[in-house]
Amino acid sequence: SPSGFDLTPPDAAERKRLEADLTREEAEVLLHHGTEAAFCGGLLDNKEDGAYCCRLCGLPLFQAKTKFESGTGWPSFFAPIDEAHVLAVKDTSYGMIRIETRCARCDSHQGHVFPDGPAPTRLRYCINSISLEFVQNGQALRDPLERGDNQHLAIA
Repeated sequence: SPSGFDLTPPDAAERKRLEADLTREEAEVLLHHGTEAAFCGGLLDNKEDGAYCCRLCGLPLFQAKTKFESGTGWPSFFAPIDEAHVLAVKDTSYGMIRIETRCARCDSHQGHVFPDGPAPTRLRYCINSISLEFVQNGQALRDPLERGDNQHLAIA
């Protein structure tokens, strides 16, 4: 990616190993495009400085400085760390037309993006807490694919 991360998808063996580490609830959201209940996610009220990474593959997706309180019940961000890290996919489920967001490396479901966020992007990435893991600034990023991505400490 432009920020230096390997976006090569996990091979079949890597994917099987990553998926085996998920709880039933995590698998429902990440692999089967589910949604956690509003106002129940563990990262909703997190105010620490750091990076929000994909729970499945560890790719950094959002920075704490782009998080904002949307009142929707899910962590919301106005921009990804790197545009190349988040895929946008048309979602027509439930009789609506929305844009689903997925991790660009492992294709796991993260949430949706809406055009009602704050400046400067006017976007609201509405993301399931269970799809993310938080890494405080100064801590090494988890590198479950052993690709050396954890060399990127504390994304500025």
